[in-house]
Amino acid sequence: MKYDLVFEGGGAKGMVFVGALQEFETRGHTHARLLGTSAGAITAALLSVGYSSQEMLSALQQKQDGQSVFAAFMGTPAPFTVKDLQDNDFLNLLKRINIPFLPTALDYRLDDHLVDWFAKQPSTRHLFSFVQRGGWYSADAFLTWLQSKMDSGMYQGKPRQFSQMTLAEHFAATRKELTVVAADTSGENMLVLNHRTAPQCPLVWAVRMSMSIPLLWQEVVWQSGWGPYYGQDFTGHAIVDGGLLSCFPLELYISNLKDVTDVMGPKGEDPVLGLLIDETLPVPGTEQPAAQKTEFDLEELHTVRRISNLINTATSAHDKMVIDAYEKIVVHLPAQGYGTTEFNMNDLRQQLLVSAGRVAMTAYLDQHAQELPTTNQAEVQSNAQAADRVAGRILDRSIRKKQVVIKI
Repeated sequence: MKYDLVFEGGGAKGMVFVGALQEFETRGHTHARLLGTSAGAITAALLSVGYSSQEMLSALQQKQDGQSVFAAFMGTPAPFTVKDLQDNDFLNLLKRINIPFLPTALDYRLDDHLVDWFAKQPSTRHLFSFVQRGGWYSADAFLTWLQSKMDSGMYQGKPRQFSQMTLAEHFAATRKELTVVAADTSGENMLVLNHRTAPQCPLVWAVRMSMSIPLLWQEVVWQSGWGPYYGQDFTGHAIVDGGLLSCFPLELYISNLKDVTDVMGPKGEDPVLGLLIDETLPVPGTEQPAAQKTEFDLEELHTVRRISNLINTATSAHDKMVIDAYEKIVVHLPAQGYGTTEFNMNDLRQQLLVSAGRVAMTAYLDQHAQELPTTNQAEVQSNAQAADRVAGRILDRSIRKKQVVIKI
């Protein structure tokens, strides 16, 4: 069967999708439309350019200097430019602090030297990046990795060459309906990025925006060359992880609201299947091994945890409404005890997570496979009130207030 697939966000825990897709493929199923947030956006993008579960597994097993290649995703920010140093919050703060008995000119010169030193030291660039760019880590290594994957292997008998494509070019080349979710913190908008809403946006940057967990990775600034979003000029807007508004945007495939179908396209006949990362379900075999820690774990900061908990609570409240209403089309994939930033997990933990995903998908398909088409057509499509409420609420600012015509 062919399904419209929805992938939840979850950082490193998204590796569980590979196991689920292994069983999905073994059963002979294929995908139609693809929708994802954060880690789910990465998975959806890879599927859209023909990646199989085996190719994804090979990518998970890739090593660099004896470590998982994913460990580099949490990289040290690059040195800041002179312009960055001259126009920054650090410098403005220092200039407001007057040192007694020190002449103003000398005080300002000292401030400049301190900022310059902070920005150039690898150990302090994280702090500078956190204040100036909204994220502790650089995601440059992730972008490089994704670009390489978009140009690796074969697609329909030809070498893959998708790294430089826009969303419109990607759709023209694949005819795959790929949508990733991001959040515009400058305009307080949810962004539903696809070939309809942001045709000139580069494919890899759409995914990069969707995976940019607030405070963890540097926010992305929308470039003028990426064109408008839904007819609006977003140049200079700061974009972060779509999980800020909806980590599991299942409602975008279910809702009957015209505002939703305008950006998602006409409803298809294929059943919808959501892959949910469930932190309440244990991963068999992980009772003893503990999650590995980085030298400094940003999530250990009380302030970061408070903000993260607030975001998770607000997001979960939206997503839970739809999950509860459409439980029959949601596959719960175990991820208990795994960290969102555990990119350098050892081989055993990675294997156990992948295996748990496959077992969960097996159990789900064994139980629900025969009823899925009926469930989607009779129950889901005729009872979309919960999805309408959630979709209408989270898209209110970004879609419902904009009276623009989209050319499809």
